[in-house]
Amino acid sequence: MELDASLAEQLAALFDMLGDPSRVRIIAALLDEEINVRTLAARVGLSESAVSHQLRHLRHMKLVRARKQGREVYYALADDHVLDLFLRGLDHVQHG
Repeated sequence: MELDASLAEQLAALFDMLGDPSRVRIIAALLDEEINVRTLAARVGLSESAVSHQLRHLRHMKLVRARKQGREVYYALADDHVLDLFLRGLDHVQHG
């Protein structure tokens, strides 16, 4: 398989995004349900500000999506591709 430079760069950026343990923990927390920032921060043990910062990056890479309900913003995985990528990666590190 050959990748053109643009596609290779996009794929590298995706894996780079998953190279941060805080972002990986946020994705893990979103595996089963949509969560607001306050709850997400409590689950991953980070400040709301830090979680919001990481979520901006994850949204930019289209790994999570946001839904506003009143004053609260709820986050979820963007689609099943993200779930599959996460679970395959987890399986790989647990296997070896």
